[in-house]
Amino acid sequence: MEARAAKPNIQQIRTDAPRDLLKLVVVGHVDHGKSTLIGRLLYDTDSLPEGKLEELKVISQRRGMSLEWSFALDAFQAERDQAITIDTTQIWFKTPKRDVVIIDAPGHREFLKNMVSGAAAADAAVLVIDAAEGVREQTRRHGYLLHLLGVRQVAVVVNKMDLVDYSAQRFGDLVHEVTSYLAGLGLEPSFLLPISARDGDNVAVPSTNMSWYDGPTVLQAFDRFHVLTAPVEQPLRLPVQDVYHFDDRRIIAGRIESGILRAGDTLLFSPSNKIVKVRALEAWNAEPPIEAHAGQSVGITLEEQIFVERGEVISHVENPPPLTSVFRASLFWMGHTPLEPGRRYKLKLATKEANVTAETIERIIDTDSLAPRSGDKVERNMVAEVIFRSREVLAVDEYRSLARTGRFVLLDGYDTVGGGSISLEGYPDQRDALTIRSTNVFSVEHGVTGTSRAERNGHTGGVLWFTGFSGAGKSTLAMEVERRLFQKGYQVYVLDGDNVRRGLNANLGFSPDERAENIRRVGEAAALFADAGFICITAFISPYQADRDRARGAAQRVDTNAFHEIHVHADLATCEERDPKGLYKKARSGEIRDFTGISAPYEPPAAPELTVDTGNESVDDCVAAIIGHIERNFTMKERSGG
Repeated sequence: MEARAAKPNIQQIRTDAPRDLLKLVVVGHVDHGKSTLIGRLLYDTDSLPEGKLEELKVISQRRGMSLEWSFALDAFQAERDQAITIDTTQIWFKTPKRDVVIIDAPGHREFLKNMVSGAAAADAAVLVIDAAEGVREQTRRHGYLLHLLGVRQVAVVVNKMDLVDYSAQRFGDLVHEVTSYLAGLGLEPSFLLPISARDGDNVAVPSTNMSWYDGPTVLQAFDRFHVLTAPVEQPLRLPVQDVYHFDDRRIIAGRIESGILRAGDTLLFSPSNKIVKVRALEAWNAEPPIEAHAGQSVGITLEEQIFVERGEVISHVENPPPLTSVFRASLFWMGHTPLEPGRRYKLKLATKEANVTAETIERIIDTDSLAPRSGDKVERNMVAEVIFRSREVLAVDEYRSLARTGRFVLLDGYDTVGGGSISLEGYPDQRDALTIRSTNVFSVEHGVTGTSRAERNGHTGGVLWFTGFSGAGKSTLAMEVERRLFQKGYQVYVLDGDNVRRGLNANLGFSPDERAENIRRVGEAAALFADAGFICITAFISPYQADRDRARGAAQRVDTNAFHEIHVHADLATCEERDPKGLYKKARSGEIRDFTGISAPYEPPAAPELTVDTGNESVDDCVAAIIGHIERNFTMKERSGG
């Protein structure tokens, strides 16, 4: 046994050259040897505390075991008694080229929440597989979690090769199985290593038992991973951790997640949209630096005093994070209570905490077959794609672009129940819609009041906002309602794609951002019609609730009762069967991108003032319902005979 524990000679660690920090998460099925591997690494790199080796020998002998490296990590007596790891543990050591912090994540099914928390902070991952047991359910689940959390660098370590007589054939079979599975997730392993962690084969030095393997050792693989925690070439992201008051200074503190920050930089705070210059970078009892890089914690003072709070994200003006109140999440669920639409949770994203509501479960993923299926709830240990909505606007990044600010954790009360990554595919950046660029604009009162207009017209002004799928019948109903109201003497006008896209919005295309701007302009124009005393009917798909809410806000500047959302409902199958302009057919063939209901989302109104169902009701019945609604809510009593 003593010979087995002999320390190998590894390359001398350099301390004279700059050293970066690599964050690793170690995952795998329970009992496949993760903790043993890490314990052996600590021993081989002289990172065990003084006297720890002797303690391990005593503990192992007392239990009638050979030297057990995993005991080097088990901080809790409960772990030794149960022979499982129940919490994440951070272990620090040095390779010849860099400093490494390993996040030892539990493999047991009941403790996956700790694995999610650990992987969310990692640059790379080590997936450990028992050579004898092979790929297990938990192995696949952990692989999928790495994919969800945006960990793109993965070393697959086939451990316990001594149990299969160091068979190259067995190693090759397992490599084929696991690489095929990871390929289905879009992951390609960075390294594939056969090892025996207990005996040190291919951990720090090449194994004499596996001469057929000529790849790197585990330590060499660690030195070949790319460090992602300090991506200085990426856009600046500095989540605000806190604001401190020293003498007459207000120091904003946080950790730079990406990019470089320099004194004199012009910064944008999101989501508040405040712009200000950096006066200085601050240091405690030291000369202030002129710049700071990703991975560093910094304090800054600003040239102007502005109100800043924890959770805001600092960026440069040129490349800010998108702002949104809705996003799509690839999610792993760990809550004892299933996730269901309508349930509210606390989102933790960098330093920001916000309440979000699960709006729609788009699909549930089988982690074994990777096949999607529908469902109305997400049970414990399931993977799903879910749409979340927040009442407040959030500064987020897509995890594919900036992983550190595109990963999140969900809490239910104080319990971590989920984690995942953010996608904004199909959703617009709401920043432009929230940014007011006009200055020196002053309100001038009209000489004609709204009351005077209403008395002359016999009705108040308002906006009837028709929303629904293409083919639901919005324009058909709008034009017929307009015709009948005009016959009754109403001041009425319809805004739809045909008349606004030819002029007012002729410069806009159909990307999510351009569609959002299209609806913003229509909302403002409709509000002006309402202010002029007209009943303005709009007929637009307007798929995003946030855009319709902004249109409501514009109309409510005229009158709090001015905006009425009318859901023109027909299910997707009915609309596609009608397909009056052949758009669905083109969308299905790929000729039209970002088509609502096919390749882009539609968010039904949460609380419309009126819903008409054109799939089950006639045009006349729907028109009558809409006109009745208008007469009840906009007509003066004298005209209605009251």
